[in-house]
Amino acid sequence: MAISVTILGNASAKPTAYAHPSAQVVNINEQLFLVDAGEGTQRQMARCGISPLKLRAVFLSHLHGDHLYGLFPLLSTLGLYGRRTPLRIYAPRPFGEMLEGFLTLFEHDLPYTPEWVEVDTTKHQIIFENDTTEIWSLPLRHRVPTAGYLFRQKEPALNVTKYAIERYGLDVHQIVAAKRGEDIELASGEIIANDLLTYRPYPPMSYAYCSDTNYSARLAKMCEGVDMLYHEATYDASMQKMAKLRGHSSTTDAAKVAKMAGAGKLLIGHFSSRYKDLEPLLQESREIFPATEIAREGVTFTIEEKRTKQ
Repeated sequence: MAISVTILGNASAKPTAYAHPSAQVVNINEQLFLVDAGEGTQRQMARCGISPLKLRAVFLSHLHGDHLYGLFPLLSTLGLYGRRTPLRIYAPRPFGEMLEGFLTLFEHDLPYTPEWVEVDTTKHQIIFENDTTEIWSLPLRHRVPTAGYLFRQKEPALNVTKYAIERYGLDVHQIVAAKRGEDIELASGEIIANDLLTYRPYPPMSYAYCSDTNYSARLAKMCEGVDMLYHEATYDASMQKMAKLRGHSSTTDAAKVAKMAGAGKLLIGHFSSRYKDLEPLLQESREIFPATEIAREGVTFTIEEKRTKQ
């Protein structure tokens, strides 16, 4: 039960000889979610050994080309692969018009249905949920409507300790009741508090994806306690004015958000093509938030699971 993130692209604006635009695959308990889809996404997935047929859903932060030009070729390829189940694409308006045009002009007979789910970029709310996972929208501050995404594991069910079962002689019905969170009454009439019987097998983990945005203290609050945070760092600290003007962040902006959020780890990416050496950018962020890494292409970052001691 883990969360991992594979970086497919970390460049801003356009592909270069050594970098692809924004795209990541988030793996939560073997559920795969594509987050942004810059040019070359499906080629990068192939290089990383990720089957597009395993994608559960797609999440687009906004409708600038460097975050979606790779999606439509991928949708075509999924048709060639014979996908049959619908694929939901979470994106701001007017993505529906783009999708309709693509399907009308190029792929009117796909063997599956791409379904657009509109994301309200002004609200912090749950937009996807199942038994184990919930995904929240994160309002971002860019030149066009933009949302980040917060991926959270749900709290796992309670387990009953072997020690408690043996000590109190619990039967099957009492064990099931304890797993529901109930206190247990023994044959003697003694009431045993649930917290003396049960434990959570692991704390739920979380990952936040914050693409194109100006610095936002509100964003840090929404990501409070996140285990791993991806935050764009298009510019170095000396270009702070340019970052603000263009609706982007600097290395220090990203580090400040991570520090304020109390994040476990910070990944920085979405670098301007002017930077051939990313090491100085990494050092700038680390001066404020030491647990910073470059979101390097082809690298998978895993949130280490912390098992609860019984």
